[in-house]
Amino acid sequence: MAGPLEPVADGLRVTLRVTPKASRNAIAGLVDTADGGRVLKVTVTTVPENGKANEAVVKLLAKAWKLPKTSLTVVAGATDRNKIIHVAGDPAALTPRLTALIDGVSE
Repeated sequence: MAGPLEPVADGLRVTLRVTPKASRNAIAGLVDTADGGRVLKVTVTTVPENGKANEAVVKLLAKAWKLPKTSLTVVAGATDRNKIIHVAGDPAALTPRLTALIDGVSE
């Protein structure tokens, strides 16, 4: 089963399923997708208009992962609940760090 993290040359791609207008901002753990993969579930309180929910997602993940907001970019799904975020940096250093943080959330 494919996880939400995919190493790329200049960082990591993280697959997300975002729920806007939720009761709180949170990283809700891993969920299975219909095609057998896994995505990181994120909830934000903001409404999905003018990119506000995307900004909230980036802010939440940057804070949770102790990364600068500038290192996170929405590269796919800007207007969709299913998104791919690019995390800039060294994939060899980011992968174990983010894997540990994601696994810690989903337990």
